[in-house]
Amino acid sequence: MSTTIIPVTTPTGGYDVLVGRDLLAGLPAQLPDRARRVVIVHQPSLREVAEEVRAAIAGSGRDAFAAEIPDGEEAKTAQVAGFLWGVCGQAEIGRRDLIIGLGGGAATDLAGFVAASWLRGIDVLQVPTTVAAMVDAAVGGKTGINTSEGKNLVGAFHPPIAVVADLDVLAGLGHHDIAAGLAEVVKGGFIRDERILEIIEADPAAVLDISSEAFREVVERKIRVKAEVVSGDLTEQGEREILNYGHTLAHAIERNERYQWRHGAAVSVGMMFAAELSHLAGKLSEAEVDRHRGILTTLGLPTTYRDRQWPKLEDAMKRDKKTRAGLLRFVVLDRIGRTSRIEGPDPALLLSAYAAITAD
Repeated sequence: MSTTIIPVTTPTGGYDVLVGRDLLAGLPAQLPDRARRVVIVHQPSLREVAEEVRAAIAGSGRDAFAAEIPDGEEAKTAQVAGFLWGVCGQAEIGRRDLIIGLGGGAATDLAGFVAASWLRGIDVLQVPTTVAAMVDAAVGGKTGINTSEGKNLVGAFHPPIAVVADLDVLAGLGHHDIAAGLAEVVKGGFIRDERILEIIEADPAAVLDISSEAFREVVERKIRVKAEVVSGDLTEQGEREILNYGHTLAHAIERNERYQWRHGAAVSVGMMFAAELSHLAGKLSEAEVDRHRGILTTLGLPTTYRDRQWPKLEDAMKRDKKTRAGLLRFVVLDRIGRTSRIEGPDPALLLSAYAAITAD
């Protein structure tokens, strides 16, 4: 099967996102000739894959080192970043060398941040191994780590030299992980590409099957949405903010759940909240809100959250990096495919939107 190449432009040139199958075998060919040493940042479950990648790179005449990090958000700390800086130092990683981020969004976020900060910036090549990382985290150049005050508060914009999305590596994922990743795909449908929603509505079971053409099509369509948006606004000065649809509340939920929720599950609830807020603000029709609920439900994603959590969620949102001058900001929909923003909304409006997604 052919490889799809999706270009992303940046102020310094650009890079390609490669989507296809059996792409890891050709990974050494994606490395620039100047890179003679490579550190592969990976999660524990990918130890065997990382060793295969390391051996292939070593076979191309380079020195390759594997560095294992914790799973999930536990990896995105200053302590783990410090460990990787130590690995880079011991491996004598120079300005012409390379870091590979192999794993889910947490791994690619961390690898990108370490690459951005080591020697004030070296190359990073992202190899996402989850649906969410392929369609979102690994594409766009946002990197970062968390602090006790919030998620992704320390980071940098540091585009990769390439993103290699090998669909075959998704074979070991469970249903919940696939569905959680598809939440980001659904987001792309609501903010830009309605065809994504139509494909899901026509056959949600096919979209949940990673071997199907329907799955590959919605994944590629979401990557194109992300590529188009970030190509026009790398550092989130304008249009890129639309990618935060559902994320303001989602990040607060993740914090409230001590990062035990999958990111996509939190985004799903966050999109329902944003849809209800859009409706209460007179922008989105009730039918369009119901469309959110129907699509997310058919994929097995949550659309409600616990009652009596609003004070903690509101406090977390005020700490989020999307808050400006103390005012909460929400990306909302005027209609499917057209976004706008609400800044500093009436607290009563927020409470009403939250009540609409509260579980009985």
